[in-house]
Amino acid sequence: MEKQDKWTNLMYYVVFGLSHLLSLLPFCVLYFLSDVLYLIVYHCIKYRRDVVRDNLLKSFPEKSSDEIVRIEKKFYHFFCDYFVETLKLTSISKKEMKKRMVFRGVEQVEQAVREEGHNFIFLYLGHYCNWEWVASLPYTISPSIHCAQIYHPLYNKAVDRFFLKLRNQFGGECIPMKNTLRRVIELKREKRPAMIGFISDQLPKWNSMHFFVPFLHRETAVFTGAEQIGRQVKAVYFFADIIRPRRGYYECTFRRMEIPEVNRTEYDMTAMFMEQLEQMIRKAPQYWLWTHKRWKRTKEEWLRRQQDSTIK
Repeated sequence: MEKQDKWTNLMYYVVFGLSHLLSLLPFCVLYFLSDVLYLIVYHCIKYRRDVVRDNLLKSFPEKSSDEIVRIEKKFYHFFCDYFVETLKLTSISKKEMKKRMVFRGVEQVEQAVREEGHNFIFLYLGHYCNWEWVASLPYTISPSIHCAQIYHPLYNKAVDRFFLKLRNQFGGECIPMKNTLRRVIELKREKRPAMIGFISDQLPKWNSMHFFVPFLHRETAVFTGAEQIGRQVKAVYFFADIIRPRRGYYECTFRRMEIPEVNRTEYDMTAMFMEQLEQMIRKAPQYWLWTHKRWKRTKEEWLRRQQDSTIK
């Protein structure tokens, strides 16, 4: 175990050191490197091109082959930009970060806490645009509101430690997914207002599936934890509507999600999130993470497993 820890530490310092050196380059040079990386990733390595093409074809059956290829190439260009932009976080200044990642609608969040008395704001996000930069929210929002994000620890401990350092540097907290409920209860006991981000467009495991929504022309399993926990603490929900006006600049608008209580069903907020996410993706599809095998677990297979377990 000690030998493994030493190896993990060594790997972490190598990853962080190289990333930090690259991050010292100006954005114009980093984007030049991104353009070179695109040629390697898309044309030479062809990283997950079959997955991306299949996802795009099934998500946009109304588009021609040429349109699909154009979106695909734009996605890989952005994917490489995302990589160098994330490296830049190891050295970017607060002033530069606030200039490049602009948050709108923050006053609505603060009003929900200050004037309406809500202690929990749950923010729904997708893997869209540069979601890592959203962690810089503590630079903008009132310091009286504790910022946190739910994350799934990565298998590689050195890389996991690297991303934790990137996300924590802005003053927010990273909460492992398995500890979400426990940490929310702790914050409730502390009577500490908190805004917690949930990136909820991943593929759940079989044992976490119990709700499907129509999303990009397919029945899609979704995480419901944000809504289940939010119901217990009477959270207010917001959606992170993100755009990329130009290379290296993002605007994140917080849009309040509301459904009249009389019309509420069990997973309305989850369904609304997925609907708003799809609308955002359709406006600029190149900014969503298409390399993810989002639909490899189908509703048909899930129903079959449910039936088999019932019989047993």
